[in-house]
Amino acid sequence: MTEHFAPLVGGHGPGLLLAHGAGGGVQANFGPLLDDLSRTHTVVGADYPAAGGTLDDLADGLVATAVDAGVENFTVLGYSLGTAVAVRAATRHPDRVTGLILTAGLARPDARMELALDLWAELLKGDRTLLAKYLMLVATSEPFLAAFTPEQLTTAVAGLAESVPEGTAKQVELVRSVDTRAELESIAVPTLVIATTLDALVPPKHSRELADGIPGAELVEIESGHGITDEAPDAWLTAIRKVLR
Repeated sequence: MTEHFAPLVGGHGPGLLLAHGAGGGVQANFGPLLDDLSRTHTVVGADYPAAGGTLDDLADGLVATAVDAGVENFTVLGYSLGTAVAVRAATRHPDRVTGLILTAGLARPDARMELALDLWAELLKGDRTLLAKYLMLVATSEPFLAAFTPEQLTTAVAGLAESVPEGTAKQVELVRSVDTRAELESIAVPTLVIATTLDALVPPKHSRELADGIPGAELVEIESGHGITDEAPDAWLTAIRKVLR
């Protein structure tokens, strides 16, 4: 039985379904964009269940949540792990998905990402402040991080340490299992892939692999670390808006 997630729904117009990243959430990963996107689209999002699930479970659950909200067809905007969820939603529900926007994502983790995921998983078992420092180091670009004062950095680390969602460990493990390479060539909807060029957690080569594998996909590069929500929300929104129009 498909699980239906607790939805966030807003706006009017064509459907836009949000798929967030590991250790994130709808507000954490898309918050600065929501008001603007809701002006022209019915935006549906839901945080993944703490109990976890497979990629199929998350894709099916998000699609069911949109349909329950009265949104029969939609573009899927995926971020990080959410790009794999979006791809799986498109291949399992081709009658529902009308387009894909894949940001800072991957088709599969490589050896470098495996090491990053190993550290993330181990740090989740212990000191959350140390975990937050690690995530700031790998998910934030050098130019953005360099602009922090020592006081701002301390505050940012503390805020991140306090905001780790329940279920993050299961989502990190799910990233480790992602492999959507075989299904990319079957995607037949308009697709925009957005690479974050200063990303040390999911380097831009992963976005290029997605774009190369999806027929007709467009690739856009934005100068940002993995945390594009904080580093380059305006550039991200501009790229999204161009496709949605």
